[in-house]
Amino acid sequence: MFNLGWTEVVLVIGVAVLIFGPKKIPELGSALGKTLRGFKAEMKNPDDAAIDTYEDAEDADVYR
Repeated sequence: MFNLGWTEVVLVIGVAVLIFGPKKIPELGSALGKTLRGFKAEMKNPDDAAIDTYEDAEDADVYR
């Protein structure tokens, strides 16, 4: 996908550990996973508020 080799992946992980620290990395991964799951669920079944907001914006010619 991004055409990264193993050395680049190891380098990115190493920099992430240096920046965030080894204790913060699992928390960041968990938060990212929850965010992606929530995004996918919302894309499958948008709630009424999101649909109403889109329809209101469409009526106000925001997207035109």
